[in-house]
Amino acid sequence: MLNKISKLALVGLVGAAMSVSAYAQEMTLKFQSSDPAGNPNFILQQGWAEAVAEKSGGKIAIELLPVESIVAHNETQDAIAAGILDGHITDTSYFAGKDPAFGLIANPVGAWSAPEEMFTFMNEGGGKELMNELMEPYGLHFIGATTPGLEAFVSKKELNGVDDLKGLKMRAPEGLVQQVFAAAGAAPVNLPGSEVFTSLDKGVIDAADYSVFSTNQAQGMHDVAPNPVYPGFHSMPLVEISMNKTKWDALPDETKAMLEESVREFAKSQVAALAEKDMEAVEAAKAGGEVTVTDWPAEERAKFRTIATGEWAKVAERSENARKVYDVLTTYLKDNGLMQ
Repeated sequence: MLNKISKLALVGLVGAAMSVSAYAQEMTLKFQSSDPAGNPNFILQQGWAEAVAEKSGGKIAIELLPVESIVAHNETQDAIAAGILDGHITDTSYFAGKDPAFGLIANPVGAWSAPEEMFTFMNEGGGKELMNELMEPYGLHFIGATTPGLEAFVSKKELNGVDDLKGLKMRAPEGLVQQVFAAAGAAPVNLPGSEVFTSLDKGVIDAADYSVFSTNQAQGMHDVAPNPVYPGFHSMPLVEISMNKTKWDALPDETKAMLEESVREFAKSQVAALAEKDMEAVEAAKAGGEVTVTDWPAEERAKFRTIATGEWAKVAERSENARKVYDVLTTYLKDNGLMQ
């Protein structure tokens, strides 16, 4: 894939330069999602693309492609910088291999208890400025954040607390999420979302940090892993909507403002839609009798968060950017009564 990026980069960058003058008129932006076609998140993202077309009066068309359409899930950043893609909708954790700061800001495990807390940090607490400080050197501009919400946990084995994580073969995104689960005794591996079901079914893994309950249910995860933990105890990923910085800089201010507003509106609608679906899916799963839904007690959740927050400081030592994320995040949490 990286060879492909190298070969196409010049073509993409020339195309970007040629189209700058057309931004005030009409344009099509090619975005790749980290979700597969048919995934509830992808369907909601298609709704965002439609909203952009409507808000722009048809002047901006978002061509939204499912995961792996052009490049691998963890290569979209390079493809956007090269001009092969114009943007992406993706979990920022996938780029933690480039800089651990991406993993820390993407999913500071245990930091948020509700999507609104993260949105306030991103929109009003310095989060978006921090994201652009991290991303712009890579040729991207961060437009805004969304999230599917607090994730449930997929498991073939019954899990009643932290001790049951020991030795558990599981999927988790690269970076802090993997580190926290490893610190709790699990054996995490990095797999794209498109491989989770097959890996569970074949016994490659026994559990997965994947998505919200309703998405897991819709994709048949509970057919092969019938012991979910809900509500989730671990993860609420930052899903970024970002695009090529050169193209962003060339946009009129009113177009930039429209895109930012569209992402904020999309984030709220995604959270609301999936929360409603979650409640319906949990009731259906319980009624079916084949799925055992476990809700961890408060003391077990506290144990896991203690492990998680202990890992933040370790990540902060791994790069200058990671230290910056740690300082901004912990200051915000303490100032707003979200952390002791």
